Amino acid sequence: MNEYIEYQINKDVATLEFYHEKSNSFPSTLLDRFIEVIEELGKNNEVKVIILRSKGDRVFSAGASFDELLIIEDFETGKKFFSGFARVILAMKNCPKFIIGCINGKVVGGGVGIVSACDYAIADETAYLKLSELSIGIGPFVIEPAITRKVGITAFTEMTLNPTNWIHPFWAKEKGLYTEVLNTEKQTMQRAAELAQQLARYSSEAMKKLKTVFWQQTDKWDNLLLERAAMSGELVLSDFTKETLNKFKNKN
Repeated sequence: MNEYIEYQINKDVATLEFYHEKSNSFPSTLLDRFIEVIEELGKNNEVKVIILRSKGDRVFSAGASFDELLIIEDFETGKKFFSGFARVILAMKNCPKFIIGCINGKVVGGGVGIVSACDYAIADETAYLKLSELSIGIGPFVIEPAITRKVGITAFTEMTLNPTNWIHPFWAKEKGLYTEVLNTEKQTMQRAAELAQQLARYSSEAMKKLKTVFWQQTDKWDNLLLERAAMSGELVLSDFTKETLNKFKNKN
């Protein structure tokens, strides 16, 4: 099996893990399954808190699947693919349960958007970030609102206009993308488990209402993120993007 999303529930806490054999990247199939699971856990009365993590400790997520980007040949297919990231962010936003992210290893592109959609992000010192989209001829359009909500437009601009630079985890903490940065993967998991168990003792209704406060002024995102997906869906068809993706694929 080259990809999966699975979860376990223990004492009101669901631990959700995703995996793809190519650096935990996201093809459309994995995006669709991600949405299904988040919505399922959101409705599950046995779950009060969700811990989100990926398999391994080298790469949390490489973002969009380059293999799938290369085979997009028309605007509607491109828009549909990038809409997958939009729907993931919306599902995380609309989920009535707090989502605690365990960020171990590097995070690229769409993966940064997923981190930004977590309500609380605990990273380790290997969790460097990069918004590489501009370097391949597109931009982090869909994920921008989620990132800017956490770090502000100035920090987002810095990230976007330096698409080949790795951003230090402590910079991400200073700007508000990460809530905590610990030394090791083991420590992030222990801390996430402790926090989740503590939150699980609290009122579900109070946490649900508090989450709406956290996500205030995002009511228009349903349309906004789909409009942004259309931007990426158009640009991914460009000769520049196709040539750059092919160079990257041949290099690897």
